[in-house]
Amino acid sequence: MPMPRATTLLLAALLLPTPAAMATNFPITAAQRETAQRVQQAGVAIADLAPDAPQRYVVKAGDTLWAISTLYLTSPWRWPELWGFNRDQIENPHLIYPGQILLMVQRDGRAMLQLAGEAGSVADAAPGGRLSPRVRSSSLAENAVAAIPQHLIEPFLNEAVVLDSDEMASAPRVVAAPEGRVMMTLGDLVYARGTRTPLDGYRVFRQPKQLKDPSTGEVLGYEAFYLGAADLLRRGGEVQREGEQLEIPFTLQLRHVRAEVGVGDRLAPVPQRNFKRYVPHGPERAIDGQIVSIYGEAIRAGQNQIVALNRGEADGLERGHVLALWRAGKPARDRTGEKIETVQLPDERHGVLFVFQTFKRVSYALIISVQDPVSVGDRFTQP
Repeated sequence: MPMPRATTLLLAALLLPTPAAMATNFPITAAQRETAQRVQQAGVAIADLAPDAPQRYVVKAGDTLWAISTLYLTSPWRWPELWGFNRDQIENPHLIYPGQILLMVQRDGRAMLQLAGEAGSVADAAPGGRLSPRVRSSSLAENAVAAIPQHLIEPFLNEAVVLDSDEMASAPRVVAAPEGRVMMTLGDLVYARGTRTPLDGYRVFRQPKQLKDPSTGEVLGYEAFYLGAADLLRRGGEVQREGEQLEIPFTLQLRHVRAEVGVGDRLAPVPQRNFKRYVPHGPERAIDGQIVSIYGEAIRAGQNQIVALNRGEADGLERGHVLALWRAGKPARDRTGEKIETVQLPDERHGVLFVFQTFKRVSYALIISVQDPVSVGDRFTQP
């Protein structure tokens, strides 16, 4: 199918900011211009398309690039190839928005998606159809289609913490509460000590637990379970009582809780929020590992739950890596006459992981899809 000259112009509209986007100070990078010029050579092999891939799709609110590409690809994590993007372009938040029309173009055995216009626009009008004037106003920065469901991982960017050593043992800690209470929840006051210069706000964690490699038993790190957040109300000090110098703890108020806070729980600073746009891509080298734990102390996990992996930055894992989940093959008995032999069935791939947070030797991943419940010890590899 020949590709008209308008194709490059349409794709440029997809890759480069609209005037409204420029108003929000999204720059046009040199890399984006280069991609718009060379994108006619991009795309995926037609053999990689889903059997019922639509020729036309209208982007809806709530869509993600991953979800849209699931309609088109047998391996949706490869959507940067389908769109003709590289990872640098995808991190820019002005690519695709609800209401835009996507067309699939096939040429020389390859396919790619292009932007055709907006639903209800002149470009989308049927011959002889009538259009009514309308005003469309929205914030592009807020409405841009994300790579994956961002709301599923945002909380864990601040809450999931893996330490290289048991350093939380020396962190400030909750020592008491009014009226002798031992468990506190939203809005309650807590008293803490362990620093002479308390911060304005803290995250609250339970004493960290060891994360051990399922195969070797080696300690990979210390996972601190997130309980909530607290704001500083009063600083502490010292007081003289009956000739003895006593410390006055500082006072905090719990402003957010996921679980009850107790005496002995630890405090950590609130980090700068990092909501980087995640670009799915496969590891550049072969990798093999196992699930260390399921976040929240569950026994099994399913789709959209979080798991910890026994591989991290030291092993080459990075944010955005897509991994394949494998179901362990079970022993089976082969009976031939009176002879019975045991055989080992092969492992079967049954799910996809998306790495969104990495530490030195441990990473957190979102279960994008899975056929069977996931357990500690289950294996993963490159896709």
